[in-house]
Amino acid sequence: MISMEFLLATGIGIVTAAGIWLLLRGRSFPVVLGLSLLGYAVNVFIFAMGRLWTGAAPIVDRGPDVADPLPQALVLTAIVIGFATTGFVIELALRSRHDNGSDHVDGQEPRR
Repeated sequence: MISMEFLLATGIGIVTAAGIWLLLRGRSFPVVLGLSLLGYAVNVFIFAMGRLWTGAAPIVDRGPDVADPLPQALVLTAIVIGFATTGFVIELALRSRHDNGSDHVDGQEPRR
C-alpha cells in the first residue's frame, strides 16, 4: 500500500520538475508559470513539514496531539507574497515585450 507521505513527496517532485522545465523555456510566459509552480511546490513542502495531522487541535491546551500552526502561517504569508511577485513579474514581461518587440527572455528572436 502506498503511504500518504510517498504520494505527497511524489506530487511535490512532479510540480517542482514541471516548474524547472518551464523556467528553462525561451519565452517569458512559461518562465512566469514555472516560477509560480516552484512557489506552489515550496508552499506545499513547507506545509507538509508541519506534519500531516487529522483530527488534531490547533491549540496546545486541547489534548496530547496538536498541529503546528507555524507552517500554516508561513504558507499563508508566502501565498500573498507569491501573488504580488507574480503580478510584478507579469508586468515586467509585458513591458519587456512592448519595449523589445519580442517575448523571449533575452529580448531577441532565435536565429533559424
